[in-house]
Amino acid sequence: GEESLILLDGRHEFPFSFQLPQEPLVTSFTGKYGSVHYYVKAILERPAAPDQSVQTELQVVSHIDVSSPALLTPVLRSQEKMVGCWFFTSGPVSLSAKIERKGYCNGEAIPIYAEIENCSSRLIVPKAAIFQTQTYLASGKTKTFRQMVANVRGNHIASGSTDTWNGKTLKIPPVSPSILDCCIIRVEYSLAVYIHIPGAKKLMIEMPLMIGTIPCIGFSSRNSSITSQFSMDMSWLALTMPEHPEAPPNYADVVSEEEFSRHVPAYPPPIDCEEQLCCPVFAYIQEFRFQPPPLYSEV
Repeated sequence: GEESLILLDGRHEFPFSFQLPQEPLVTSFTGKYGSVHYYVKAILERPAAPDQSVQTELQVVSHIDVSSPALLTPVLRSQEKMVGCWFFTSGPVSLSAKIERKGYCNGEAIPIYAEIENCSSRLIVPKAAIFQTQTYLASGKTKTFRQMVANVRGNHIASGSTDTWNGKTLKIPPVSPSILDCCIIRVEYSLAVYIHIPGAKKLMIEMPLMIGTIPCIGFSSRNSSITSQFSMDMSWLALTMPEHPEAPPNYADVVSEEEFSRHVPAYPPPIDCEEQLCCPVFAYIQEFRFQPPPLYSEV
């Protein structure tokens, strides 16, 4: 209020409440070259004395629903690169990648579907990563900062071979949601699937990502149903596998006594001590004739 209060000695509490503006607020963010912060500040005005003030930071999140139709559309990219230069080319390397949707939330795992074909003469390595791009706009100038926030690596692919990712997962770490509606700071994300080629520039495909705050209910239920179905299909494994796997069998369990006596020759006649002294020292090696025990996986 406008009126002044006379406070007696002691502790006094005054509750305050504020309604946030109806227009969308930018999500709280701390970046490399700039930040967006909100504070609640309380001021005590005293006549003939300096004002006293305290403030505390307030976290504001602008919610992004990844269930919107624009974020549920799949993204598909493909690219090919010829390895080598001029007349010394060794062959092309082709890459195609796909994600089921554009929108994800923190903690979700992104399934990546990719096909890699290596027709070059070099050993290549496929990788995937999530990049965060911070863009700052002030005084007519633009400054950009890009960093990797998560990555995953695939197996080596030899020359003339192919590899397929059937839903290779890349988990999203705790990051700030996407910021696209601010005039001075933008935070954008992308999923890059790329191939490291020794001695050549890497082949990269980038797909846009939107990191939201409200998860997609339809995909969450579908993933849970797939998980439950997988657990039901794999229930037989728990019934057939013992709690403590047994050790492989001994040779005595595999080779019968009859077979042992049939293959092992009779002991040679004892050698006289005087003759043994005259003979050179030798080692008697029994030739291996038994069948090896079955593999542990077969048992």
